[in-house]
Amino acid sequence: MSHKIQKEQTLILAKPDALQRGIVGEIIKRFETRGFKVVGIKMVKPSAEHIKKHYLATKEQLEGMGNKSLENLRQLGLDAMKILGTDNVLEIGKMINNWNFEFLSSSPVVAMIFEGPHAVEMGRKIVGNTLPFKADIGTIRGDFSVDSSTLGNFNKRPIRNIVHASGSVSEAKREIGHWFSSKEIFQYKRVDESVMFD
Repeated sequence: MSHKIQKEQTLILAKPDALQRGIVGEIIKRFETRGFKVVGIKMVKPSAEHIKKHYLATKEQLEGMGNKSLENLRQLGLDAMKILGTDNVLEIGKMINNWNFEFLSSSPVVAMIFEGPHAVEMGRKIVGNTLPFKADIGTIRGDFSVDSSTLGNFNKRPIRNIVHASGSVSEAKREIGHWFSSKEIFQYKRVDESVMFD
């Protein structure tokens, strides 16, 4: 197996709702039992500025968030103007982004780096769909949340979806560098690695 694939890393954040509900251990367990190893872990209370630099939302991403919210509201026959005060997708996206900044900087989070083959892609599968009510049972979000953008919009808050998982290898590298210094990332061998991957 390619050494590069075997050493792939992903960033997983246990969000404030995960800590408040006492399921951080369950999140770690899901990754470890799948064969991934923790190579970095820490609890931090990030500032809003730190969170903004983590997300670096583009106009396209903001519009994408706004479109999803608008579409969900329309499917339920709800008026975005009445609920959010706007039906402009970019404005809705900015609103959601700000709720995210406030929520993720309101309480501690646990930042984790997991390493192993296809860590980014498998990490996304382990955590499940961003919208918990659409996440498959057996995923972290599917097993521990039923939240939706509609509920979030009504309550003027982000979706409480328990975890963040890097979306691509390049995104993982940038995010890991944002949350961890090289001295906080460790290398060691798990006893089952040779059985699973060699």
